[in-house]
Amino acid sequence: MPPEPSAAHARRRPDSGWRRGLKLLAIGLTVAVVAAVAVGGVYAWMLSQRLQEAAVPLPDAPSQAPSLSEYAGAFDVLIVGTDECDDQVKDDFGERCSDPEAEGIRNDVNLLVHVSEAPRRATVVSFPRDLRLEIPECTNEDGSVSSGAWKASINTAYEAGGLGCVASTVSNLTGQQIPFAAKVSFGNVVNITDAVGGVEVCIGGDGINDYDAGINWEPGPRVVQGYDALAFLRTRKGIGDGSDLARIGNQQQYLSRLLNKVRSEEVLSNPGTLLALANTAVNNVTPSESLADPVRIAQLAYTLKDVPLSDTTFVQYPVLPDPDDSDKVVPDLDGAAVLWDALARNAPIALTGELGANEGVTLDPSAPTAEPTAPETPTPGAT
Repeated sequence: MPPEPSAAHARRRPDSGWRRGLKLLAIGLTVAVVAAVAVGGVYAWMLSQRLQEAAVPLPDAPSQAPSLSEYAGAFDVLIVGTDECDDQVKDDFGERCSDPEAEGIRNDVNLLVHVSEAPRRATVVSFPRDLRLEIPECTNEDGSVSSGAWKASINTAYEAGGLGCVASTVSNLTGQQIPFAAKVSFGNVVNITDAVGGVEVCIGGDGINDYDAGINWEPGPRVVQGYDALAFLRTRKGIGDGSDLARIGNQQQYLSRLLNKVRSEEVLSNPGTLLALANTAVNNVTPSESLADPVRIAQLAYTLKDVPLSDTTFVQYPVLPDPDDSDKVVPDLDGAAVLWDALARNAPIALTGELGANEGVTLDPSAPTAEPTAPETPTPGAT
């Protein structure tokens, strides 16, 4: 049987991307799913108990009760990756974990996974960490309330009010209800990647030479795990223009290949690897309360099982330069409207394949998309 094709990416320079641990949640979700469905029984119950102990509430509760059937309608899952100073990575983070002024937990990876109604498609929207927008008033786990901010970087939302605050921030920006969410740290990424025996990535262009990240890699395929996985996700100066926007391609590549690995026979047919992965995911993912129910996890897994990675599209939320800070960006609301309209109508999303100023992909709202059951309409891409 030929291997399943990789997710649909916009054509870009192979070295244009990166991104931090977004893949983790996808792995965590798939893993928890595998735990509930494939492992089954008492062990799955034990895993679900551990998930529930760490679960946090969200402002938007799911509209339908968990059941062992397909989830009705479209839904969204928020994946948040944080740069916490976990024991296994703090020595590699340098000043980030040694400078007292750099304390706090930042949500540097923010991904909204939109799963459409039939025909089922998955669209993963990345929000750059340097995106400046309104942070709403948020209630912390201890009951205290943060006042919010009229304009702040999106990666300050977690410190302001935890996973629920990130969900509220993204929901306010996009207009999408977010019933499911999960958070993983960079250290969690290392643990999850190691549990599946590493992930093969493709190093493009002239390779990656980033002194700060401690890597000097030649072009070509490379299996990364442990510190190498973390370095690949954090490297910035060795790719594109060295900006946060330029690293998104690596993030997208890593996530799609990690998902391929998790869904491969190498993992699913190996009980030892499967159990290790389920155990690692549960210990390394902080879910919303809505994702801590094994029946719900099984339901979402059942809904997603027939969505091929070829029908999974990765895009970046459209942005514009921030007029107040050249190192930051602000929402491109007109460009985003094209994207959300396409998702609401379940229209296929076509990427332009062109490179933007940061060597990312450029939104082309004028390009029509053929839709068998509807007139041609503008098609969003990503930047």
